[in-house]
Amino acid sequence: MSVGVLAAMRLILRRELTLSFRRPDQLLQPLVFFLIVTTLFPLSLSPELTLLREMAPGVLWVAALLAALLSMDGLFRGDADDGTLEQLALSGQALSAIVIAKTIAHWLVTGAALVIMSPLVATALGMPVAAFAPMMLSLALGTLTLSWLGAIGAGLTVGLRRGNVLLSLIVLPLAMPLLIFGANATDRAIAGSSPAGALYFLAALCVLTSTLAPLAATAALRISLE
Repeated sequence: MSVGVLAAMRLILRRELTLSFRRPDQLLQPLVFFLIVTTLFPLSLSPELTLLREMAPGVLWVAALLAALLSMDGLFRGDADDGTLEQLALSGQALSAIVIAKTIAHWLVTGAALVIMSPLVATALGMPVAAFAPMMLSLALGTLTLSWLGAIGAGLTVGLRRGNVLLSLIVLPLAMPLLIFGANATDRAIAGSSPAGALYFLAALCVLTSTLAPLAATAALRISLE
């Protein structure tokens, strides 16, 4: 009995979420890292509110990008090691649909969780409540784009023994525009000015990567599986 593409994507998405919640240590690792890094800055520096607000955008975005990178190596590696990825590729479903479902699942358990936790961290950094909504929107767009970029890197390095180091070298340079415009949007929101320009740029990057990254990641996986 054949399964439609959307039905297959839902099954894979549900499977990925179920497996993630069965491994709470891997699920909590990026979140704990994000929380620890961002809360260490107020403890190690001056508790002066003005200084913390000036540093908050950079600290928040660097910590979020590094936290999201922690789980990217496992995007395809677990399935590749036990042969599940090959079985999925031979299942008759489009490999691009499998890539999309797994990438969305990765963002839901990592990127979306970081977005939800960000107001707690922003409070510790002295950010005004009025800046929370633009900050969360910028983080949502940025982490989703980072997940798509990570899918490409994970596809290229899935067959390598120490691919996590190479994955970071591939993804981090591509993520620099996210860091620049994400921090700029957050900084403008803290200052009370409009962050629309930076948010539009982040949205454009998100749309671009959502369109092209599944094709690039699929091609990278095919090369790795051959």
